[in-house]
Amino acid sequence: MRTLAAANPDHVVLAGDVLDWANTKTGQVRALVLTVAALMAIIAVLMAWWKTRSFVGTLVAFVLAALVLWGISNLNVLQTKVGSEINDAAPVVVVHVAGDAPALAGEGRRVS
Repeated sequence: MRTLAAANPDHVVLAGDVLDWANTKTGQVRALVLTVAALMAIIAVLMAWWKTRSFVGTLVAFVLAALVLWGISNLNVLQTKVGSEINDAAPVVVVHVAGDAPALAGEGRRVS
């Protein structure tokens, strides 16, 4: 295993080495998270079967587990969709009223 701290003081660690190491670790963590999520999904489906002994309940647990696993494995797609929804939203307009304008109250509420 290669470490970033060098024993030789004349050794220079390049930014490319650090970026490669970070990309490798990110990929390993992503694979670990997906593996743990898949294991938890299998356990959840088995527990649904054990508790309910129902085909429908087990099927619902399986579909929900598959949906969660799809979401975890496709975070980039979901992030893009959420980002486009936020960017397409209409801008918020704030109007300041000058003077002694009365405060607006909802129906059945009193403002004092």
